[in-house]
Amino acid sequence: MKRALILVLVWPFVALAQSYPAKPVRVVVPFPAGGTTDLVARMVQAKFAEFLGQPVIIENKGGAGGSIGAAEVARAAPDGYTLLMVFDTHGVNHHLYKQAPDPFKTLEHISLMVTSPSTLVAGTAFTPSTLREVVARAKADPGKVTYGSVGTGSSNHLGALLLEQAGGVKMTHVPYKGGGPLVQAMLGNQVDIAFISTPLILPHIKSGKVKPIAVGGAKRIAQLPDVPTLSETFPGFELVSWFGILAPAGTPKDVTARVQREITRTLAVPEVNQKLVDGGFDVVGSSPEEFLKFVRGESDKLGKVIRDNNVAVD
Repeated sequence: MKRALILVLVWPFVALAQSYPAKPVRVVVPFPAGGTTDLVARMVQAKFAEFLGQPVIIENKGGAGGSIGAAEVARAAPDGYTLLMVFDTHGVNHHLYKQAPDPFKTLEHISLMVTSPSTLVAGTAFTPSTLREVVARAKADPGKVTYGSVGTGSSNHLGALLLEQAGGVKMTHVPYKGGGPLVQAMLGNQVDIAFISTPLILPHIKSGKVKPIAVGGAKRIAQLPDVPTLSETFPGFELVSWFGILAPAGTPKDVTARVQREITRTLAVPEVNQKLVDGGFDVVGSSPEEFLKFVRGESDKLGKVIRDNNVAVD
């Protein structure tokens, strides 16, 4: 009798895993359309859907540095039909926003998909064109140099705080509600500088609409070979964005394994892989365990930066 009861309780989850997916899968991007997270989602959307055998619907739910969309996914049924694609704010939002879900209790980490060095860019109306010139201007006019971000606690914001520390300067933070609005602000010379993920800003660098100052990776990149790294001016200073996919906590392991398998498979497709690489991404496609360990490390490291700088949501 006891064994029969266990089978009755377990069978629905076994059946779910075996039949998954039996309907379209929704991927929540917790930022407005036009940002880098949205770009990554749409670059993998078609092949991911093909491998799952069901349509993949991307839904943009911006707000609170990605916390609004993340909270919605955390509350969703843990059946694999609602997934979450995150930017690096995922590792710090719980330090800042009351509405941010606990990433380690309410969400299942499936795969770290891609990373990308951030590029420090300046508006065309901003005279300085090198990192030393930017620092010199900020020293000459404390608080007058403005920098944009996709929100408090984002890599754009924390990167600028680290630049302030490295250069011994003070600048003014101007947050926006996503990568798309931030790029438009840069193109319109509404802010002086910003750290922006390379794939998102690269077309505008190529067209001359913004000026590249420095890239945040450990070495110069093929797409911008003449642009120095941050560490060439400030040794050890690196800034990299990252993107991954998650599901609500409690999603059956067979289901998350299927999602991880098909995402990794998608990233390995030559045309998808090449498009990502050409755009400035480094393809990862990690295991759930590797992704969780990575996010814990980011949370610990950047949580300290937040505390040391008394960062708080306005």
